[in-house]
Amino acid sequence: MNKKVYFLTLGCDKNTVDSENMSYILDEAGIESVYDIDEADIIVVNTCAFINDAKEQSVEAIMQAVSEKISNPEIKIVVTGCLAQRYSAELLEEIPEIDHIIGTGQIYNIDKIILSGEKCSTENINSPIEETGRILSTPEHYAYVKIAEGCNKRCSYCIIPKLRGKQRSRSMEDIVYEVTQIADGGVKEIILVAQDTGEYGVDLYGERKLPELLRELNKIDSLRWIRLMYVYPETVSDELILSIKECEKVLNYIDIPLQHINDRILRLMNRHITKDGIIDIINRLRNAIPDIAIRSTFITGFPTETELETDELAEFFREYRLDRVGVFPYSAEEGTPAAKMQGQIDDDEKMRRYEYLMGVLEQISDNKLEERIDTTMQVIIEDKENDGVYSARSYLDCPEIDGCVYVYTDNVLHSGDIVDVIIEDSMEYDLIGRLV
Repeated sequence: MNKKVYFLTLGCDKNTVDSENMSYILDEAGIESVYDIDEADIIVVNTCAFINDAKEQSVEAIMQAVSEKISNPEIKIVVTGCLAQRYSAELLEEIPEIDHIIGTGQIYNIDKIILSGEKCSTENINSPIEETGRILSTPEHYAYVKIAEGCNKRCSYCIIPKLRGKQRSRSMEDIVYEVTQIADGGVKEIILVAQDTGEYGVDLYGERKLPELLRELNKIDSLRWIRLMYVYPETVSDELILSIKECEKVLNYIDIPLQHINDRILRLMNRHITKDGIIDIINRLRNAIPDIAIRSTFITGFPTETELETDELAEFFREYRLDRVGVFPYSAEEGTPAAKMQGQIDDDEKMRRYEYLMGVLEQISDNKLEERIDTTMQVIIEDKENDGVYSARSYLDCPEIDGCVYVYTDNVLHSGDIVDVIIEDSMEYDLIGRLV
């Protein structure tokens, strides 16, 4: 009887892609992926270790797998991802039920490691990306496409380069081939991801190649939407802006992780941008593409951050009214320069600042979405909520992290349908409309 594997995937969309690659590799080795943990002989927990909350969730997922093993001792537990890379020795010591630890540089060897019985393999975080197939775990109409692995930035709060290694870009030909295959298979929207998508190609071609990649992907006939995530601000060139504007399949949406707006905090974060530089990027984007949706993330409670600097961030939100914004309380990550800084802010104060900023952002989002009422927007159908109501996403909405559009209609719609909707109402982060 063939073995069966169940994946518990935590963290970001890059981890989702890794799980899909590992699922394919195991399938080729005769180990079938299943979607019910009760059917599994092998449980793979693909972990995250970016912030404390993510680490706690990863440990909880491992313990869920352990509880399954208690019921069925024949089950094998495999732990992969960033937590496995960072804390392999501690995990093996504290949770002896784990059968295999596989680091971020060894995921393409998961079949060999499981079959050989090797206990721990975490060497070579800079191993090359291998081109494999994927068994997609996302809904049939969209997929994440990882264009590079690793990161050459050294932000003072971030541990990722120590866990994922230096940037390694995939070849443009490999990316175009993969996207063509999955688009021909029915995927209508691809979401380009990496630790730093804006630096795509620098290691491989000697220069940033994201604009050229967008133009090549735009030529794929069966593809409808291309969404762009994780573009560091210093990589937003006029050439990139022009490629977004001119490529009709590239959505007018860009995710730019800004993290703060105060120059002193940006220097402490080791971010290679200033407040004036950030404002210039926003203005250039909006001048070239008036309906561009700008998404970003920010950290509050960074060491030594003052209340005035928090207010400066709030005032920036009010003035520049970004479309989608996430705020996170600073998490002191072991092994990062920021964790050793003087002036650490206590958790209660970080949460107070977080709640203050989220209150500002909620009002901004509410006001911006009200401006969409009585306009027509193209949306992609996600799911049926109940009779006559469907959930959908517009170009404003990346799956899982942004809002949605609730569509009222008597027509029968299906996941992946792209339709026009007249917007009739709004909520804090969501829109409500009726099928045209």
